Amino acid sequence: MPLRFPLRSARLHVRPFRPQDRPAIHEVYGDPAVMRYVAWGDPATEDESAAMVHEHIEHQRVHGYACWAVVENATGRLIGDAGFEARAEGAEFGYTLARHRWGRGLATEVGRLCVDAAFRELRLPLLTAVVDPANPASARVLDKLGFRFTGARPEYGRTHHEYLLTGPDHRAARS
Repeated sequence: MPLRFPLRSARLHVRPFRPQDRPAIHEVYGDPAVMRYVAWGDPATEDESAAMVHEHIEHQRVHGYACWAVVENATGRLIGDAGFEARAEGAEFGYTLARHRWGRGLATEVGRLCVDAAFRELRLPLLTAVVDPANPASARVLDKLGFRFTGARPEYGRTHHEYLLTGPDHRAARS
């Protein structure tokens, strides 16, 4: 079932990326502090940020889900991304938020929007996530969302901790 956008919470909404989002998301993807735990750990160039927006748009077109733009309701400002990437073992959940928005519970808030949509509307059977072991804040977000730690695996050229969440586990956590 296709999602109806925007997905809304008290402070945020989530929508598919648009080409005009490139400058705003580059402020996030180009920040070394933000990107140190994301993928290979390097900040993106403007061209790489533009390419990622294009990839998010195409992924949405092909799969019906993607990493989506995270926008603050109060300001209308794009502050990051959150959503999913198709993987062989299921969809991988991830998020990237602007540094000036850390420590406010926004990652958990947007994570709940995305995870609820994954199981309720998209009917995805399994979500995975990977976290750099040096990033305990993201591990806590996954714990709050109901993900289970399953071990370590190599990803993006270094060891990451892997987490899983199934539909039944999600329903039990939300009860």
